[in-house]
Amino acid sequence: MRMKRSLIFAIIIVMILGVGAIVYAVNDGPGSTYDPLVSRSYVHALVSFSLIELNPGQRLLGGEGTEIVLRSGEATAIDNGFNGVSNLTAGADLMTGHTVELNHLLLVPRADGRGILASTEAWVMIRGSYTIQ
Repeated sequence: MRMKRSLIFAIIIVMILGVGAIVYAVNDGPGSTYDPLVSRSYVHALVSFSLIELNPGQRLLGGEGTEIVLRSGEATAIDNGFNGVSNLTAGADLMTGHTVELNHLLLVPRADGRGILASTEAWVMIRGSYTIQ
């Protein structure tokens, strides 16, 4: 009798775990609100850089979280009056007038007027929002 109760109890536990696994898989699977489907173009736009050309004297001001890489030409940093543009490659803040090194990854932490000023014709890779003045 005791063996029969243990067997019934084990079967009930296995059934509960099985139903729970099915419910979990249905609710959290691809395409659910917890794991939405995204298109390849959306992911590509999110993770890829755009290439833009700046003329001498043009200012590129980044939005919050914008990443900038100077690929050719010369440029200097533009700060917001208090904090600089984060040079993630060098681990430093670049204040207004500091030279932007080629191929260094810059980060604009906030949309508060920070960016770069092209001294010569320059090509820049950029990811995120920006304005050119």
